[in-house]
Amino acid sequence: MAYMLLIMEPHGQRAERGLAGGQEAYARMLRFGEGLQARGLLRASESLASTEQAVRLQVREGQARMVDGPFAETKEMVGGFYLLDCATREEAVAIARECPAAEWATVEVREVAPCYHGAL
Repeated sequence: MAYMLLIMEPHGQRAERGLAGGQEAYARMLRFGEGLQARGLLRASESLASTEQAVRLQVREGQARMVDGPFAETKEMVGGFYLLDCATREEAVAIARECPAAEWATVEVREVAPCYHGAL
């Protein structure tokens, strides 16, 4: 089964941490990913840029609406992800506990499933 670990960071945390702190955090995350790869659990992983240059798009009744970041209405941003192959949800949660980002962010564990999964 595939599970995604979404790294949910508080806005502004990267700036507060500074360059050296950010580089150290990034190196820890790379080592974590390398360990997952060595264990045969990692499908993919990426770090995402800040929402400062992000854009959101909605199309309603044929009309597109774009909103440039940063997004004041949000308190967190997706800072990155790990896509894993795990046998169970419990295994994915155990791996999330090992993730260095859990020390400074929230690690959300989600099963990969069709968008209609769980619909009544």
